[in-house]
Amino acid sequence: MRIQRSRSNLTFRARRRRSGCLPTALFLLVMAGVATFSWDWLSEQLNLRPQPSGEGDLRGALSAFDRGDLDTAISLARHLWTLHPAHTEALILLVRALIYRSYDDYNRGIDRELALELTTEAYERLPTDGNVAAIHALALHASGESVEAAQVVNRVLQANPDNTLARIALALAYGGVGSHERALNESQIAVNSGEWPLDALRALAISYSDLGMYEQAKDTVEEALALNDRLLLLHFERALYSLQQSDDDAATVSYFQVMAFDPENAKARLRLCELSSIRRERDTALRYCGEVTEIAPTWADGWYHLGREYFLQGNFPNAQRSLHRCSSLQLIQNVPVEQRRFECWYLQGQAAEILGDCEGLLSTYNEFRQMSASAALPQTWTYPPEGPSICVATATPPN
Repeated sequence: MRIQRSRSNLTFRARRRRSGCLPTALFLLVMAGVATFSWDWLSEQLNLRPQPSGEGDLRGALSAFDRGDLDTAISLARHLWTLHPAHTEALILLVRALIYRSYDDYNRGIDRELALELTTEAYERLPTDGNVAAIHALALHASGESVEAAQVVNRVLQANPDNTLARIALALAYGGVGSHERALNESQIAVNSGEWPLDALRALAISYSDLGMYEQAKDTVEEALALNDRLLLLHFERALYSLQQSDDDAATVSYFQVMAFDPENAKARLRLCELSSIRRERDTALRYCGEVTEIAPTWADGWYHLGREYFLQGNFPNAQRSLHRCSSLQLIQNVPVEQRRFECWYLQGQAAEILGDCEGLLSTYNEFRQMSASAALPQTWTYPPEGPSICVATATPPN
C-alpha cells in the first residue's frame, strides 16, 4: 500500500494544533471559575454583592425606623413602594411610620390622611392580600373609621386567624367603637403571638387604658419603649397614662424625653404648659406657652393657652391680645365652626369687658353670634337685648 505522507502530515499537524488548544481552553475555563468563585467569596465577605431589587432601601428604612428617624424611614419606604408597587413590606413600614409620626407634633395629622390614601389604592389593587388589608384597616382606624376597619380586618382573620397585624388592627378598631373588653382580648392574642411586638404592645396598652387599668397601660407601654425608646408617640402615651394616675412627675419626664429627641417639639411644650397651669406654677406655664407660640405661631391652641394663663394672672391686656390671635387664626384657617375653640372668643370678651374696651367686646361678641347663627354650638354666650352693660349705647341688639 502506498502511503501518502503529505496528507498524513497535514492530518497530524491539524491534530497537534487541536490537542494543543484544548488544554489552553480548559486552563482558561478553570481560571475563570476560580476568579468567579473568589470574587463571589470576596463580595460576600465585604457585602459588595448587588442586592435584590429594593432590599437595600427596605433595610435602610427599617434601620431609620428603629432609630426613630421617621422622616428617613418614610422617604425610603415610599421610594421603594413607588418603584415596586407589589412590595407589601415597604407599604406596611411606610404606613406604620406615617401613623406613628402623625402623633409626634401638632401639625402632623395630614400623615394619617396620606396613609389612608396609600392603603386605599393598594387595597383596591390587591384586595386578596391579607397584609395589605390589615395595614389598610390600621390606616382606617387611625383616620377615625373604626367600623369599616373592623369589617375589613374580620374578613382577613376569617381566612387567616394567624395574621397578627390584622389582629392588632381589630383590637384597635374594637377600642375605637367602645368594645373595650373585646379589644383587650384581641390585643392579648396579638402580644402572645410574638409577631409585631411593638405594635401589639401599644394596642394592649391602649386597651388597658380604655378599661381604666392605667398602671397596666403604663407598664405595657414601657415594654414597648424598651423595644424602641425613640418613637415620640410612645413617650406621649406614657405621659397620658401617668396623668391618668395623677403622676405629674412621670408625665413631665416623658415630655422632657420628647424634647430631648426633638428640641423644637411644640406639642410637648404645650403639655408642659398645661401641667404647670394645673400645678399653679404660673410663671413656668407662661414660659412654656410663650415658647409654643414662638415655635408654632400659627397654632391657635398655643395662643389660647397663653391667653388663658395671662387671664388667670390678671394680665388682661395680654390675655385679650393672645386670645384675639387665637380666634383670628381659626377664622383665617377656616376651621369648621363646630371645631372652633369657643373660649378664645368668650375669655377675650371677658378681658375686654374688664378693661372697659366696648369696641373690642362688641366685635368679639358679634363674631360669636354669627358663628352660633350658622351652626349649633354647645356653648352659649348671651347679653341682654340692650347689649353689654359697659357699652349699652352702641350695642347691636340680637336678631
